[in-house]
Amino acid sequence: MNPLPENIQGVLFDLDGTLLDSAVDLYTALVMLCEEEGVARPEFAPVREVVSRGSRAILSCGFADRDEAGRLALVPRYLELYQDVMAQQTRAFDGVDELLALIEAQGMRWGIVTNKPGFLTDELVEQIGWAVRAGAVVSGDTLPVKKPDPAPVLLACEQAGLEPSRCLFVGDDRRDVQAGAAAGLYTVAANWGYLDGGDPHQWHADLVLDTPAQLTALLRRPVMA
Repeated sequence: MNPLPENIQGVLFDLDGTLLDSAVDLYTALVMLCEEEGVARPEFAPVREVVSRGSRAILSCGFADRDEAGRLALVPRYLELYQDVMAQQTRAFDGVDELLALIEAQGMRWGIVTNKPGFLTDELVEQIGWAVRAGAVVSGDTLPVKKPDPAPVLLACEQAGLEPSRCLFVGDDRRDVQAGAAAGLYTVAANWGYLDGGDPHQWHADLVLDTPAQLTALLRRPVMA
């Protein structure tokens, strides 16, 4: 574990698999598409594992027999189906609500950097009730590049008024660690997330945590007498 930065100003988070457990709704949309296409539904476990890699990876679980072009053609319909169900069973991971409340109570700011398309990100963040709370929301199509490029992370720092060197980036995918490190932030690998089948201890993050509550404890500042 590398020491935390001094005088932390804020925390940026990945969305799916870090703040939100959205795998069930993403899987439900895939099952609906499989039914439309007349193919067998995949098991849930392999779909959950790849959620952080986005719709193409999810579709590969249900349509492995189709080539990349064939799966790409299914993306628009899959996103339509997902938009219809995306807030039905999606919930914050245990401890996330308390973590965000602590960040706000201590005068820090927080934001979201996700590779999810903007029209889905904005609607989901609104439905979860975070739209007026997040100091920054940067989606996968906000810029011409997305994570692991550091540009979206730097944009979120700018939007939230954060100095990168005084900010944390938390994510459950290797690309989150790569993007955060390249942008000059302290990186935290979220071992509670989907992980894409990887071992976060091999991602060279500054810190690996098993629960949001552990980050809450680290960020809690002592009460002055």
